[in-house]
Amino acid sequence: MLITLKDDEGNTLLTAEEIKSLVLEITVATVDNPSNAVEWALDEMLNQPHIFVKALQELDEVVGKDRFVQESDMSNLHYIRACIKESLRIHPFAPFNLPHVSTRDTTVAGYFIPKGSHVLLSRPGLGRNPRIWDDPLLFKPERHLKDDKSQVILNDPDLRIFSFSIGRRGCAGVNLGTTVSVMLLARLLQAFTWSPPPNTPYIKCVEGASEMLPSKPLLAFATPRLDEKMYYSLFQN
Repeated sequence: MLITLKDDEGNTLLTAEEIKSLVLEITVATVDNPSNAVEWALDEMLNQPHIFVKALQELDEVVGKDRFVQESDMSNLHYIRACIKESLRIHPFAPFNLPHVSTRDTTVAGYFIPKGSHVLLSRPGLGRNPRIWDDPLLFKPERHLKDDKSQVILNDPDLRIFSFSIGRRGCAGVNLGTTVSVMLLARLLQAFTWSPPPNTPYIKCVEGASEMLPSKPLLAFATPRLDEKMYYSLFQN
């Protein structure tokens, strides 16, 4: 589609370099953002075992142990979704959104933005804002659960967190990103019991010096928690 885009005179709209840049952005967002959210979630959950218990209780009630979790179960996995959203809040993949340029003079939240301004939003600045979030550095999935048990969405129209962006320039893959992130965490939690390495009572959740990824890859032990026949059927499929 990108290659065949042409203007009214039949000229190619995008250069090869522009197409490569777009494809790279799509690839990074699709793969790295969900995996980063899940790794940070496991990091945080290993330090708070009661969160693991709640997540497994939900999986056992909604899915059980006789089959693997499927996409059709996602609408009922409120706590799992809340864990992913909390990970995106505290540990965004990148410090800023993609640059936006204002097309006209405007005022947003009391700030005057002249036409032509490059607008960048701080992801950690929003997600860790103490004026919005109680104990902003504490991993607490319950903060995203609603009393009416309505589904937890991973983006936030009020921009209290910046996960998939919003509006006309919002991420086109928000549904895919949600599905990949929630399913990855749900499968890992359902299939294995996770524990920190020996003599490691606490895992330090530290960001890298030059990026927001974990400073060290997560090291944890995974023990199967389902019947062994389940794993054979998974590999056969």
